[in-house]
Amino acid sequence: MTTQQVEAHDPAKDLKPFSHQVEMADEEHPVKTEHNDDHVDRHLAVRCPESLRHLSPEETIVMDRKITRKLDILLMPVLMALYILNYLDRQNISSAKIAGITTDLKMTTTQYNTAVAVLFAGYVSLQIPSNMLISKISYPGIYICFMCAIWGTISACTGAVQSFAGLAVCRTILGFAEAAFLPGAIFLVSCFYTKQQMALRSALFYSGSQIGNAFGGLFALAILELKGTHGLEGWRWLFIVEGVMTVGLAGIFALFIPNKPETVRWLTPQEKDRLIFKLEMDRSSKDATDEVPIMSALKMACTDPKVWLLCAVLFLDFIAASVTNFFPVVIAGLGFNRTITLAISCPPYVICCFVIIANGWHSDRKNERFLHVVIPMAFIVLGNVIAVSTTNTAARYVAMCILPSSFYSASTVILSWISSSMTGPASKRAIVYALINAICNTPNIWTSYLYYDSPRYIAAFAVDLAAAVGGIVVAGFLYLYLRNQNRKIERGEDLGKHGPTQVQIETGFRYQL
Repeated sequence: MTTQQVEAHDPAKDLKPFSHQVEMADEEHPVKTEHNDDHVDRHLAVRCPESLRHLSPEETIVMDRKITRKLDILLMPVLMALYILNYLDRQNISSAKIAGITTDLKMTTTQYNTAVAVLFAGYVSLQIPSNMLISKISYPGIYICFMCAIWGTISACTGAVQSFAGLAVCRTILGFAEAAFLPGAIFLVSCFYTKQQMALRSALFYSGSQIGNAFGGLFALAILELKGTHGLEGWRWLFIVEGVMTVGLAGIFALFIPNKPETVRWLTPQEKDRLIFKLEMDRSSKDATDEVPIMSALKMACTDPKVWLLCAVLFLDFIAASVTNFFPVVIAGLGFNRTITLAISCPPYVICCFVIIANGWHSDRKNERFLHVVIPMAFIVLGNVIAVSTTNTAARYVAMCILPSSFYSASTVILSWISSSMTGPASKRAIVYALINAICNTPNIWTSYLYYDSPRYIAAFAVDLAAAVGGIVVAGFLYLYLRNQNRKIERGEDLGKHGPTQVQIETGFRYQL
């Protein structure tokens, strides 16, 4: 095979494994990248574009920083804002309960818990089909905004329900619409950032949900003051106002949200070339999505052992995080009135925003994942031990301040661990995000029935405690498995169809630990 040496001028930290010379292919004899799948046997070589070959290392670093800054400004605030809206429309039922929805609709505690749970039944059922679609379309960003407008419309319609049955139907349909967002957004982020940039960006993205949690109660408190306007209860105005706001902002964001690296408006042609080349270098091959039938990508995702180990860690973390669905209700169990309950629900999530960003930044800086997962999980254990042991107001509130920071810090790093551990085409990666997120959100269905013994909630906090301990154990197994895979790579052993390609191995690929 005739090859030529093309130097990849990229000493930037985010591409450290590829800062040396990488063997690239010429036009007649491209390097073959084996994906070890019957349907994927194509020549997928990474070639340095002509527009970049004259750049010095210093110029490359400057360009990379400029590109990252533009993406951070253009993409991350939009996704954060959409996540805020996502949480407002999903969690406003907790504020509605405090405002009297159960009384007005004559609902029992079990019926209220069912209204919370049915959203997640719809939520988990469409995530995989949605991400299978989003990996193939040309405008994934616009698709996400469109689905955001759909769920905003449904949320606004919830303000007109007259019975438990109507509420349950609206919540189920809301779950169907929201299914597109989280796995789709994580996939969209992974299309623009390298593996070593993902933890911080996942943390920034997730901070949107925490801002929604932090100020959702205060925002709800202001909307509830509309009680009596046009003869409507305050909780009805809560659904209507937040739903209409979601539709309006989704329409605005659709005008400029990035869709793919090739079509980012703010980047010059040379910057687009650099971004695409950097991402291909990060994967050590061009994306094979177009060459892989979607059902083959689904098979690749379902048969990869790493997917299930990562899924197990996040699943247990999400069990521990189920308290967020009842956060204002648990706080209200301490004996505070509506105003104080919604007000003091804010600080734990403000703290959480800072903690998850710091944890994600440090994880990227150290290029390490395991400790940045298990240390937050140890704090989940601590918080649940306190919560299950006492109903002392001060102690219980301290526990509620600890818990959000802990399980969301762990989950953001787990999401970036998923990105760095997946080899293969982007369509497989999209399906993996949806598959894991769908499975890991199923606890939101059944854990809703654990919050019945106010104010102790012993069953709920005990289950959350056991899940956190289990998460630490499974994370340890995942660490040992990936470390063993890296040792096999170093010994030159074949890792099979789910391991890195030979090209990736030659360019320094190792699983992040």
